[in-house]
Amino acid sequence: MGTQRNGFTRRESCVLSVDVGTTSIRCHVYDQKANIRGSCAKKVSLLYPEPGRVEMDPEELWQGFVTVVKGAVQDSGLQMCQMAALGISTQRATFTTWDRQTGKTFHNFISWQDLRAAEMVRSWNSSCTMKAVHGVMKMLHFLTRQKRFLAASLVVFTPQHVSLRLAWALRNIPQLRQAVDEGTCLFGTIDTWLLYKLTKGSVHATDYSNASSTAIFDSYQMCWSGFLCSLLSLPLSILPRVHNTSHNFGSSDPSIFGVPIPITSLMADQQAAMFGECCFDTGDVKITMGTGTFMDINTGNKPHTSVAGLYPLVGWKIGSEVVYLAEGNAAGTGTAIKWAQEIELFSDVKETDSMANSVKDSDGVCFVPSFSGLQAPLNDPKACAAFMGLKPSTTKSHLVRAILESIAFRNKQLFDVMLRETRIPIMKIRADGGVCTNDFIMQLTTDLLGRKISRPAHFDMSCLGAAFVAGLAVGYWKSKEELKKLQTTDRLFVPQSGKGDGCKDGVYKPVLQSWEEALQRSMHWYSQP
Repeated sequence: MGTQRNGFTRRESCVLSVDVGTTSIRCHVYDQKANIRGSCAKKVSLLYPEPGRVEMDPEELWQGFVTVVKGAVQDSGLQMCQMAALGISTQRATFTTWDRQTGKTFHNFISWQDLRAAEMVRSWNSSCTMKAVHGVMKMLHFLTRQKRFLAASLVVFTPQHVSLRLAWALRNIPQLRQAVDEGTCLFGTIDTWLLYKLTKGSVHATDYSNASSTAIFDSYQMCWSGFLCSLLSLPLSILPRVHNTSHNFGSSDPSIFGVPIPITSLMADQQAAMFGECCFDTGDVKITMGTGTFMDINTGNKPHTSVAGLYPLVGWKIGSEVVYLAEGNAAGTGTAIKWAQEIELFSDVKETDSMANSVKDSDGVCFVPSFSGLQAPLNDPKACAAFMGLKPSTTKSHLVRAILESIAFRNKQLFDVMLRETRIPIMKIRADGGVCTNDFIMQLTTDLLGRKISRPAHFDMSCLGAAFVAGLAVGYWKSKEELKKLQTTDRLFVPQSGKGDGCKDGVYKPVLQSWEEALQRSMHWYSQP
């Protein structure tokens, strides 16, 4: 039977999954019951070459990827040959470009947090060209009633979009421009780069979830947007081929891990977390509270056209089935808690729950968590973060409570927009991410939404989602129904009567109104984003 460790024999197989996040690279080895049998993590080094610029070293990222895969398999006590498949989840909209022949990159990864294209964004959004595009698209929508034209009439660029950061790179990096002219340039987000490295340069591809997160992909037509590429002078020739999320992308070269491992899933992190939470049905909602908050709703087989800033994404494409999501986000969730710790409002994050519960309210203090502006539904990049309503009686506990309340209030805001815009009945709500370990935030969010919210036993949902998709591709798991049975719940939060604002006498109704007034006062504070 072979040797046994961690309850395994060598004949058994597992699925490998790697999540490349903003702060770390994590790899888990999953068994058939979705239990983690081996893990390894490594910090991601962010580079700040100039103010507003955020980069990552591609080679360091690649070495980190290889290290965590080897480390996780070693931790499991298994052999590489027992890995049935590899799934990869990555942060979205971070990209690099490289030479097709040598594999050498022309620049570091330009992070989704990078602001180098901010001036181009302002210029384009206020340009006559954009006004003309919006006008034409409104007319086309009026004539055809096709929602994709309505979506195009509402589009504005942001620095988080790949589109203008790539346009900036093409304009400012001479060797990149030369490679485009010579036909030797390739573009890729992190998943594409890793796949290229794993296959020793033989595969240049991505999946629909990652492609739809770049803002140069047409989610209605399910292809790269020729119109947008033409508008911004982005060469279509450098973009990767787009495949299903569950697909045989090739195998890792044997020289890397000793044996070839099938790569059967590439997935964007929030979409992967949605899959990991088993939000497979229309009306299923996922709230990820990490560095920022990402709220996603499954909109079924049709993309959602938003007027309030929800973003239509391809969740995944498996076989002929395409599942779309509508996403709203609030930046600064984890950032606000980390900032509060740095200014010594508390020493350990675990204290915040008891501190918030040690006072009956925030003593009239409101916190606006807009360290990176305000996203949907207010969409003001010039808003400032602020405490309002401070008094001589205000204590640290009041300040901490105000910060935690603000996170729940933003959840309520996003949820209301989602309900109003999509008009899809909510089936279930699952929460994940590091911040969801805070019971105060979870209970208050539950009360404000007036809905039950499940918190999983494990929070690394992006990794699990990519593993699920990879495992389905090779028959390791047979169906989504089987995956649902593997779901674990740490706690189900239930609304407490009278606490939310849903009822007339809701305790939080006036508090929420005061907080919304504070938001309005924080808006348009800066002259530039």
